[in-house]
Amino acid sequence: MADGGTDTRTAHVSAEEALAMHASGRPGKLEIRVTKPIVTARDLSLAYSPGVAEPCLRIARDESLAYDYTAKGNMVAVISNGTAVLGLGNLGAIASKPVMEGKIALFKRFADIDGIDLEIGTEDVDEFVNAVKFLRGFGGINLEDIKAPECFVIEQRLRELMDIPVFHDDQHGTAIVVAAGLINACHLTNRELRETKLVVNGAGAAAIACVELLKAMGMRPGNVTLCDTKGVVYEGRTEGMNQWKSAHAVQTKARTLTEALEGADVAFGLSIKGALTQDMVRRMAAKPIIFAMANPDPEITPEEARAAKPDAIIATGRSDYPNQVNNILGFPYIFRGALDVRASTINEPMKIAAAEALAQLAREDVPDEVYSASSGRRLTFGPEYIIPNAFDPRLITRIPPAVARAAIESGVARKPIVDLNRYARDLSGRLDPTAGALDAIMERVRKDPCRVVFAEGEEEKVVRAAVAYRNAGYGRPVLIGREDRVLATLASLGLGKMDGIEIHNARLSGANPQYTDFLYERLQRKGFLRRDCQRMVNQDRNVFAACMVATGDADAMVTGLTRSTSVCLDDVRHAIGPAPGHIAFGLTLMLGPHGRTIFIADSQVHFRPDAQQLADIVVGAARAAKLLGHEPRVALLSHSTFGDPAHDRVAPMLEAVKILDGRNVDFEYDGEMSPDVAMEASIRALYPFCRLTGDANVLVMPGLHSAHILARLMHHLGGGTTIGPLLIGMERPVQIVPMDASVSQIVDVACIAAYQAVAR
Repeated sequence: MADGGTDTRTAHVSAEEALAMHASGRPGKLEIRVTKPIVTARDLSLAYSPGVAEPCLRIARDESLAYDYTAKGNMVAVISNGTAVLGLGNLGAIASKPVMEGKIALFKRFADIDGIDLEIGTEDVDEFVNAVKFLRGFGGINLEDIKAPECFVIEQRLRELMDIPVFHDDQHGTAIVVAAGLINACHLTNRELRETKLVVNGAGAAAIACVELLKAMGMRPGNVTLCDTKGVVYEGRTEGMNQWKSAHAVQTKARTLTEALEGADVAFGLSIKGALTQDMVRRMAAKPIIFAMANPDPEITPEEARAAKPDAIIATGRSDYPNQVNNILGFPYIFRGALDVRASTINEPMKIAAAEALAQLAREDVPDEVYSASSGRRLTFGPEYIIPNAFDPRLITRIPPAVARAAIESGVARKPIVDLNRYARDLSGRLDPTAGALDAIMERVRKDPCRVVFAEGEEEKVVRAAVAYRNAGYGRPVLIGREDRVLATLASLGLGKMDGIEIHNARLSGANPQYTDFLYERLQRKGFLRRDCQRMVNQDRNVFAACMVATGDADAMVTGLTRSTSVCLDDVRHAIGPAPGHIAFGLTLMLGPHGRTIFIADSQVHFRPDAQQLADIVVGAARAAKLLGHEPRVALLSHSTFGDPAHDRVAPMLEAVKILDGRNVDFEYDGEMSPDVAMEASIRALYPFCRLTGDANVLVMPGLHSAHILARLMHHLGGGTTIGPLLIGMERPVQIVPMDASVSQIVDVACIAAYQAVAR
């Protein structure tokens, strides 16, 4: 199986490249960052002496307060003695450190959990347990790369001695992901887990954990046959046995792996390359399920297995084959849920809950982020997609809440979470700032669902976005397109015709005469004849969609995937213009780490706004920032700062400030100024007359070119998330997405359009 990655051959990484990455810059993969400011002497006094004394005294009286005053509640110790490093064997404690650092990096990347690696230089079980059992500064212990059978003893003893979760990922992480895949494979082959016959080749840590978890989930003990290098583990066998194997010995006449596989429904390989042959696969039942998880080379390749049984469902530990059994689907999210309820352990109900949540997620439509991370392979639930992809952004919102619920219901949670739905939304905000910023909007739309028109209804991305919009509870999506094309796309996605989704063919719609009348009345004194209006309604989906919204047949519309913003805006303006007293402009949200949001305007409409337009844009952008919960501080940006250097192009900015002065607005603004003055307090201090009392969060640009360049550059450089540009100030809610928008972005923008409709 894979553990948070792939073997170097599969990933096309050379030894030289790997060594160079680890050695470049600051060696290794980790560093420690301070979360509180320590700049002044007062900061130091608060963070250390004498300020640190007070939390120390409080914790001495009540140790549970360490979760409130320290990082314990988000800190995991990743511990190994290096006796089973990846597939490399016993390399020793210090040689395991690159893996332990990598594990911590994965904890942080996928679940925002901090970690410290501890490499313990002993193979003696008693010494290892004694070194770990006295640790008190962690919320959980992740044991890693410890060979069997010592790993069983170490985990069991530490679980008994410690009151925090102790989890050996090589055992249970694999078992949870395997269980999820098996649930779905049984579903696809019409099998009941309880009645399924399983043969497991390999009797190490992961194999034993898989068997124990599946039995806990209801699989009959007599239906599970365990094999090792000596053959079948049967009752009465003495050679090569230990207490963990003996617990799973069965009454059977089979003595070899080949004999055990006769008529078996499922085969698990947790052993070595080539352990399964085509002859063995042929002996299995129809539609066999094969998890060949040896890494880097599986017990049998998918090509070999299908040559023997074309209807086989196959999973491996490699990323270059479908259905990768990857531990990263489990451990970050299991610990996230366990830490957040301060669980005293990770028990069987929590593992089962994680497996069931993983299985359910694989059955849902897959977002574009996963498509991009899957070598361009379209993923839909079926024989080649029974396990979620490791880069599915929904994992953090599905697995931890399921684990937390199980911990609460099984009585091991010391801080139960009352609102698990709210908890799921908060989790999405930990890693994706977009989700946090949109949370209130999404909740508002769910309470008052809207009918949103997706103008480009035949596009696959748009169809998937419409389905996601409906499934999220935002309202009723309306797809504009030819019904046969839309239905064909739905069928290709395995969705069929779905309730709650409308399809309208613009050319055949019975509403055409009404929309033509509306458009003609609006445009007749702008050089348009009635036949011109009729042609646009019949042939232009943007115009048809805009007419639907303008006449009240829908609440909002979304377009832009197949045409440029300027073309879409020209189409829409035939039916929908700026709201009275407002200016239409584009607003891009840049969401950075730690919840910092920057608004950029105008990033969509006005190429070079004049002073009056700039003032209107400032007011509109500030209003939008307030609606999203921010106190606006607006900087009108330029290459010049308060007249230095002077240039005639700065005049509109100066005049806009004067116009705002006359309006008596209720937010901070100033300009013209350069970005460093707007964003750096130390530089802003050089201008004591500056009206901004803090860093600017609304940046009004001198022209569309600069706003567009900044927004798109940040989108591609990373370090944050961008939303938009959002179209603000129209008579009716209209949003135009970029042509490279993902399904998730389309859904987010559709939700914002619906929110605009609700706010009206």
